[in-house]
Amino acid sequence: MSVLWLVFGLALGLAGGLLAHKVLEQRGLSSARVQAEDLLRSSRQEAERQKKELLGEAREEVHRLRSEIEKEVKERRGELQRAERRLEQKEENLDKKLDSLTRREDELRHGQDALKKRAEEVEEIREQQLQRLEEIGHMTREEAQQTLLAAAEEEANHRIGIRLKEMEEQTKREADRKAQEILSTAIQRCAVEHTSEVAVSVVPLPSDEMKGRVIGREGRNIRAFETITGVDLIVDDTPEAVTVSSFDPVRREVARRSLERLIVDGRIHPARIEELVAKAWSEVDIEIINAGEEALLEAGIKHLHAELIKLVGQLQFRTSYGQNSLLHSLEVAHIAGIMAAELGLDESFARRAGLLHDIGKAVDHKIEGPHAMIGADLAKRYGEVPDIINAIASHHEDEEPQTVYAVLVAAADAVSASRPGARRESLDAYIKRLEKLEGIAKSFHGVSKAYAIQAGREVRVIVSPNVTDDGTITKLAFDMARKVEEEMKYPGQIKITVVRETRAVDYAK
Repeated sequence: MSVLWLVFGLALGLAGGLLAHKVLEQRGLSSARVQAEDLLRSSRQEAERQKKELLGEAREEVHRLRSEIEKEVKERRGELQRAERRLEQKEENLDKKLDSLTRREDELRHGQDALKKRAEEVEEIREQQLQRLEEIGHMTREEAQQTLLAAAEEEANHRIGIRLKEMEEQTKREADRKAQEILSTAIQRCAVEHTSEVAVSVVPLPSDEMKGRVIGREGRNIRAFETITGVDLIVDDTPEAVTVSSFDPVRREVARRSLERLIVDGRIHPARIEELVAKAWSEVDIEIINAGEEALLEAGIKHLHAELIKLVGQLQFRTSYGQNSLLHSLEVAHIAGIMAAELGLDESFARRAGLLHDIGKAVDHKIEGPHAMIGADLAKRYGEVPDIINAIASHHEDEEPQTVYAVLVAAADAVSASRPGARRESLDAYIKRLEKLEGIAKSFHGVSKAYAIQAGREVRVIVSPNVTDDGTITKLAFDMARKVEEEMKYPGQIKITVVRETRAVDYAK
């Protein structure tokens, strides 16, 4: 029973608890519902208030934007109106200009028609005048044109001569003074020998009996000597002397030394000839290298290719009109260096170009072509710079000079070759040069006499006073100088002097 009562009590307590929980739950829901309704009401009121505020602000913003837009539209409308007025004004101006151009075009058309008509009238009058002139002067139109052209040409020559004279006087004042100063300084500071060697080598003999020993039995010695040395040995009627002839100066020197030693030794036979020639070759090779190195040292040049040094040394056995080529090259190097220093240029570079300018002469007997171009090819082959190559190639005008060093080398070469005593010419070549100079001068119209004076360094030209005038003689001298430059080759320069004078002679009786 107690258990039953216990169970009954528990059930009753559980039922009461559930009832109490339900009552409390209903009360909480009622309270929450009331609170929710109050919160919803306040939220609605707040939202309504904010809505009114936002609507007010929106109305104000819309009003402000509308005002700004209306203001901007008003301004744009004003700008458009002003633009329309400007366009209207431009259109009016264009219409006015178009009307003016139309009137101008009409005027020009009428003027062109009038000019055309006038030109036709002028041409007709001209034809009538020409016909009248032909009738009066008994000349055709072509003859009259030739006469007019001749007169115009004479007048042009007169004016050209006067203009050339003015230009020469203007440029020579400063250029001649500076050039003379530089050249005189270079020449004064460079002292070298005059004509040094001849073109062939003559070997003296102790007696004429030695000629037979040189020739040998049935000519075996002279044949062996010529075969080994590559020269021609001339044994003629010249007393106590034989001549060594060869285009190669080095071979000629080797042959000369070998022959002198054979004559001193007295044992002349093919085996001895071969031995002494080989010894002479070795000595000459060493002498060539030493001469090249000494030339480089004297000219102050460094870092030259070994083959170029050897070619420079070979120039000591080469002559040009009796002037030793190595001494000439050294002289050109010194003169070019001095002139470069006076002009503020690289003195060492100018000396290098001057020393190498005639390098082609060392091998020009082996290679065809002018020695200037041969030398330029050699310099290019052995690593010289383009300016040096151009200076070598252009010193005889085989190529256009491209640098001031090329001009300096050409000038130094002319100074060295043309100074008194530097070179000698054969009598035939000298006479031919003088005759050609006089012939060129006499080929011009109006020249009555021409004389080559000062060993061909000046040509004195006498012109007829009734054929030319003072204005044209300047152009005549200019044309003669250009023709001499084109048709002749010569060292230095040639002065052209044109003289025109009128003489009146009468006799008192």
